[in-house]
Amino acid sequence: MSPELFSLSPIVLLCLFGMFLSTFFARNLGQFIIRFVRISGRTEAALQAAPPAILMAVIAPVAFATGPAETAATALTALVSTRLPLLVSIILGVIAVFCFRLAFAML
Repeated sequence: MSPELFSLSPIVLLCLFGMFLSTFFARNLGQFIIRFVRISGRTEAALQAAPPAILMAVIAPVAFATGPAETAATALTALVSTRLPLLVSIILGVIAVFCFRLAFAML
């Protein structure tokens, strides 16, 4: 591998610092501002539903474009996520992909 492949130019460092600042301020200012906002029941329900919806929006295109094992694991994870917490659903989804890939490889 060439040494310039791993070199850090000032522009790369500036981009990394900009991403750090935007992430830092987005997370911290959001928590600060939300203290002054009154949240209704509908808004809270929408905020509770957002993480799984975002996760599915990111995963679904990849799952349906790759193969039957990933598609089956995505469907199973979607079903499990309606009853279990998000972290448990993600862990079960990873395990499901592994098991379905093994099962489809044996066919």
